[in-house]
Amino acid sequence: MTEDYIFGNLDLASISLWIFFLFFVGLVVWIQRENQREGYPLVDEDGSQADAGSVFPNPKDKTFILPHGRGEYTVPSKQPPERAGIDAMLEATASSGGFPYIPTGNPLADGVGPASWANRRDEPELDGKGHPKIVPMAGLEGFAVAAGRDPRGLPVVAGDGAIVGKIVDMWLDEPEQLVRFLEIELDPEFGDGTRLVPLTLARILRNQVKVHSIYGKHFAGVPQLKGANQITKLEEDKIAGYYGGGKLYADETRMGPQL
Repeated sequence: MTEDYIFGNLDLASISLWIFFLFFVGLVVWIQRENQREGYPLVDEDGSQADAGSVFPNPKDKTFILPHGRGEYTVPSKQPPERAGIDAMLEATASSGGFPYIPTGNPLADGVGPASWANRRDEPELDGKGHPKIVPMAGLEGFAVAAGRDPRGLPVVAGDGAIVGKIVDMWLDEPEQLVRFLEIELDPEFGDGTRLVPLTLARILRNQVKVHSIYGKHFAGVPQLKGANQITKLEEDKIAGYYGGGKLYADETRMGPQL
């Protein structure tokens, strides 16, 4: 029976088990380090670099060649620059960690707390053919509302009951064939021109579109677009952050306990 052993009492099954165990541990370590590319190195709430983000060190830089002639992108070291002065827009409520920060100015305009936005690239997201993914429906052919209520023409009612304008268009994610934003034409007393609202933060009813998160006075401050027929990734984040932050900051009563 000794011919079944390589040496001593260590057999092939035991060797195979240890090889698999070491491979699996190495795989976990590699996956965890690869996960530390976007958003690393970590920073604390006040903008300073965090002591440690993981028990594993950050991976070596990797440079990605972006499609459609958009250059190169190196991570984790060459992240988009952090927002300057963000620490001055928040005030700590306690000297120790774990306590909330409160805004020192207009949190919706400053983009802090629930209204925060990520510093994404200020360029449109592209489809596989290099065209902007999210575009207004008015400029597309072959698209129609196949189900549900067509919101175009309906009045827009803010969280305080003010009628701020009407829906004039829908912005589609063309490859996904989904509505991402509704376009609002504001009445002059609530601002000039048009604004977008994420479909997920608007409720389409039979005779109106309800936007609960912000009040009438806030619509003029909704971030506007640089281009008439496209939206950049940075603009998407800023708009979503503005409406999302209104869930807390639009009214002081929302910041207290809710029963």
